[in-house]
Amino acid sequence: MQAADRLVLDTVRRGGPWPAILAVTAISGAAAELALPYLVGRTVDAFTAAAPQQTFWLALSAAVVAAVMLCESLGVWARGASAAHAAAGLRLRLLRHVLAAGLPVTRRYPGGELVTRTGLNTEEVGRAPEAVTGALAPLVPTVGALVALVLIDPRLAAALAAGVIAILLVLRAFLRTTTAVAGGYQEVQGEIAARLVDALGGARTITAAGTADREARRVLGPLPRLRARGLGLWRANATAGVQAGLVVPVVEIAVLAAGGLLLAAGDLTIGELYAAARYAVLGAALSGALGYLGGLARARSAAARVAELFTLPTPHYGTHPLPPYPPKPSGTAGGAASGRTPGTLEFRSVTAAGLAVPELVIPGGTVTAVVGRSGSGKSLLAALAARLADPSGGAVLLDGVPLTELPRRTLRRAIGYAVERPVLTGDTIADALTPYPGPSGDGLPEHVTEAARAACADSFVRRLPDGYDTPLADAPMSGGERQRLGLARAFARGERLLVLDDATSSLDTVTERQVARALTEDPRGRTRLIVAHRLATAARADQVIWLDNGAVRATGPHHDLWQDPAYRAIFQSTPHPTDTPAASGKDHPPTLPRAGTPSAPAPRRDGHLPGGAPVTGEDRAAPAPRQGEGFAGAPSAPAPRRDGRLAGDALTSGEGRGAAVPHQGQGGLAPRQSGGFGFGGGR
Repeated sequence: MQAADRLVLDTVRRGGPWPAILAVTAISGAAAELALPYLVGRTVDAFTAAAPQQTFWLALSAAVVAAVMLCESLGVWARGASAAHAAAGLRLRLLRHVLAAGLPVTRRYPGGELVTRTGLNTEEVGRAPEAVTGALAPLVPTVGALVALVLIDPRLAAALAAGVIAILLVLRAFLRTTTAVAGGYQEVQGEIAARLVDALGGARTITAAGTADREARRVLGPLPRLRARGLGLWRANATAGVQAGLVVPVVEIAVLAAGGLLLAAGDLTIGELYAAARYAVLGAALSGALGYLGGLARARSAAARVAELFTLPTPHYGTHPLPPYPPKPSGTAGGAASGRTPGTLEFRSVTAAGLAVPELVIPGGTVTAVVGRSGSGKSLLAALAARLADPSGGAVLLDGVPLTELPRRTLRRAIGYAVERPVLTGDTIADALTPYPGPSGDGLPEHVTEAARAACADSFVRRLPDGYDTPLADAPMSGGERQRLGLARAFARGERLLVLDDATSSLDTVTERQVARALTEDPRGRTRLIVAHRLATAARADQVIWLDNGAVRATGPHHDLWQDPAYRAIFQSTPHPTDTPAASGKDHPPTLPRAGTPSAPAPRRDGHLPGGAPVTGEDRAAPAPRQGEGFAGAPSAPAPRRDGRLAGDALTSGEGRGAAVPHQGQGGLAPRQSGGFGFGGGR
């Protein structure tokens, strides 16, 4: 619990003025309570002896009672303000740390667990200033009572001291037990929250499957353990309360008995006996710290859970700037120039979580597709390129500068990143697209509106009631529209490098082609790294990175890699067997039917073509696509009919015809008549 205790003390120290106010009110109130028995005793003696100071001692006693009430009132107000201030500060620091740590946090902890720790647990830690001051405050009257009894008669102090030691032993055992049980209680709370968040994320699937009752039982499955932990907390509190409750009256009786004997012997006055009785009550009031110790125990166990998140490493940023863009010669696009082009990405002996990239250079201004089967490391490679994750070994460089040496602002302005399911942050759509606060609506920077147009998002945004100023909560969007805004955000922010990880999977065919054209014809000449799942994406890239089992198996143009049957098998619905006749070297890439030409007949389920001809090894290499599928089952546009129209009687345009997959001996895919290339991110 050392880390937890350090966090508790740090929370108290960062609590602003409120812990100090709590301490002052607690000590002042305790001092006033400590003086009250003496003053009341003197008042009683004055009235008994008919002394002339009766009014003075009575007024002084009333003033001390008023001071005690004032301190109590200020303490209640300060406790609430202290807890709110401490919890808010800790929650803000934890949230910043979790967001800065990024992927390692989300991979290790479920979302519901993180919500519990940043919400409920930080609130419990925030009560630490109240718990600490509340637990320490009773020490003041206890110590004062012992001192006062020593002044009255040391024998009375000895009786009180024995009782105080017994109370301290009870409190120590209670703190240890409650801390352990409270930690288990909070752990089960986090587990239930994690299950609930997962269930809410899959609410549509649960409804469609009709498994709502079963899922509710799964979410609430840990409730018996939560009940057991709650009962454990109750038992610990009850046991300590009973034990302390037995000690307190015994202490008071012992002090009174000793005082009575001294009074009978003439060694005490009636006022001193009353004062001794009151000091015995004040000394035994240490048992009143039981409730504060319970709060301190919960704060310690919650601090242990919060401190665990603070141990996760966060990326460190440097101060090295990127080299400036070279002068733009006439006739070149974007930042391209002779020599090194901005946006050059390098991997040097990179290793990370099962991925190994020995030496790899992605030239600036080029389009690179990353292909491979599921689990081969495509998304991790994209995350390393955007520095959403750091390699365990080696370095990733942008324009010759390691990403770890770039300032954070420079890094995020240089690299744009888009994913399959983007999260839109901010209050409005304009906030979601702009990296830093600024004007919105018609005052958006021109490059932001250009990015929205390139991502085909500008038109549907302007149809919203307030355009770019529309609050995100008032702008219900489909998955494709949300993905377009994610692309627009990446286009607007990435000055040198765009990294797209399955970022067009929810776009319709027409929108995808428009986005693909914007990527291919990017006037800013940025480097584009695209995680590819479709054949067309890989075929139309300048180069392809082929990942296999966490390693770079090959790099090069698509038409060169296509000669390898294992590479072709990535895009087929079933793996291509290497021991079939298709692997003998005689096979060549199959051709998609052109508009106006008959399509090849699809094989039947029994493995024969219509007419009874068996399917040969070459035929098996790539079965003809069905309507609604592209090559080998990959999602694509429907194949054109013989009359040159798409399914649904839509006339096949230059874009609709597309480019045929090259035969053996041909180069890469021919560009469409429109001059653009398509990039798809679908699965």
